[in-house]
Amino acid sequence: MFEVTKREGSARTGIFSEGELILNTPCVIDTTETFPSLGSMTYSNVPLYADGEFCERFLEQQGEFFISHPASPEGVKADSGAAVMVPNWHTVITDPRNYVKWILDMKTRHPPDTMWYAPASALPSNVATLIASGFDLFDYTAVDLKTSQGIFCNPDGEYPAEDYLNCGTCGCEGCLKGDLKLHNRIALELEIAKIILRIKEGTVREYLEKQSLNAPNLVSILRFFDREYKFAESSTPVARPIRLYTNSGDSINRPEIKRFMQRVVSRYIPSRTDAAVILPCSARKPYSSSQSHRKYMGAIRDRAHEIILTSPLALVPRELEGVYPAGHYDVPVTGYWDMEERNIIGKVVEDYFTKNRYEQVFVHLEGDAAIIAKDALERAGIEPIFTATGNSPTSHDSIRNLEKAMAGLPRKSHNYIRGMLSWQFGVDVDTSGMIIKGRFGNRKVLKKKTQLFSIENETGLYRPTFEGWEHLDGHYTVEIDDFVPQGDILAPGVIGCDPEIRPGDEVFVKGSKAIATGRASMGSEEMIGSKRGVAVKVRKVKEI
Repeated sequence: MFEVTKREGSARTGIFSEGELILNTPCVIDTTETFPSLGSMTYSNVPLYADGEFCERFLEQQGEFFISHPASPEGVKADSGAAVMVPNWHTVITDPRNYVKWILDMKTRHPPDTMWYAPASALPSNVATLIASGFDLFDYTAVDLKTSQGIFCNPDGEYPAEDYLNCGTCGCEGCLKGDLKLHNRIALELEIAKIILRIKEGTVREYLEKQSLNAPNLVSILRFFDREYKFAESSTPVARPIRLYTNSGDSINRPEIKRFMQRVVSRYIPSRTDAAVILPCSARKPYSSSQSHRKYMGAIRDRAHEIILTSPLALVPRELEGVYPAGHYDVPVTGYWDMEERNIIGKVVEDYFTKNRYEQVFVHLEGDAAIIAKDALERAGIEPIFTATGNSPTSHDSIRNLEKAMAGLPRKSHNYIRGMLSWQFGVDVDTSGMIIKGRFGNRKVLKKKTQLFSIENETGLYRPTFEGWEHLDGHYTVEIDDFVPQGDILAPGVIGCDPEIRPGDEVFVKGSKAIATGRASMGSEEMIGSKRGVAVKVRKVKEI
């Protein structure tokens, strides 16, 4: 039986149990000791590049592991909680296109709560990529083979043992003893332990962007996975209470970055469309806490809708500046925007202003950012008004120009609630009469004296009360069987759910005997496909 305990995209920790055997995954084991039947399996070592006819003829299911293959017959799949093995996976690590294509094909064919074993594949330099791809179990075969070849294994690559074993670069027990085999095994174990910590912290992606740079094929695997947005996004948490570091060019393709952009264009509803001002970002988050944005806000004085242009998120309406990842990212600031940034961000600007037709659009930017906005707005059929002068939007002349441009425009109280609810839940809510009250740390959305939502400080998400859910038209609902939850809701109790639900989303739980409100621990596909694990962490329950 296998149960996932923590998810970070496709990477996860879990517990596999079979009789007295308990494995905390991801882990590396001596399979000849733990699963001795593997040594006597026949007709399982089918090459990955074999076709379906060959698999149907020779591949046999036997023993403790279900054998998966890219070309195995459709419909043949492991049971929920089973252990799945992919023989010869080491042969595709240098073939990134097929690596990603095949793992996606196989993963969608099996239940989400199965343990995946990649035999003879794991090295300290590639195990992060394997775990991020959804593999849970590994053996020592690959590192032992390197030992027999006189190769010293490290997380950053493989090197001649004579140059590294006794040179002081590693102080492990194997190096102290001059035992290459022990060193290589310890190096693999330590790297897996490091990834487990990254999963718990929610920083697997940051580590992977750095680690994959040690080999071109690992970079390619990362980029091919990023192209498969639907697969990666479905298991990526909607919010994390941590910083998001966008330190490489690949960061702009992270699932949570793409999701934010798409929601701004497809879901978000601005509360006013008479005038918009596009502003530069700031190092400090949320932007409104920075000195520069206090100057901008003082000049605008609620006479236009404030939208921030930034990399890698493209456009951040003022209402969304505190929500993850807009209120949580750090990016290297050089003033230079590469071609991929220009194309991606420019397309978001074009699409947003094509959909939302403002009467006037002011651009308070300089340098490359101003050029990107100008070109995108022109493609959207908009002739913007530029207000920044020189090289500094915060200069005295620039702020004075911004004030003059705003003169004569009507002041309107800013509706932060409508835009946030449309972005988070994909629904246009009538927010008349709703107000935000309270200080940071205890902010609530009220209508008269009724609390509808609380605002989570760590992520910026709105948490609906039962009264709040009444305004959301059934969106983000999880349907359960006829029972009253006595704690968290497990996956077997879920009989249906909104396909938009992702890990970390606020959800409304509805059954014939009770309703509840809480936070999703799984995405929609995993809720429906799993037979084990917590689906929803329940906050409140009400019997009906």
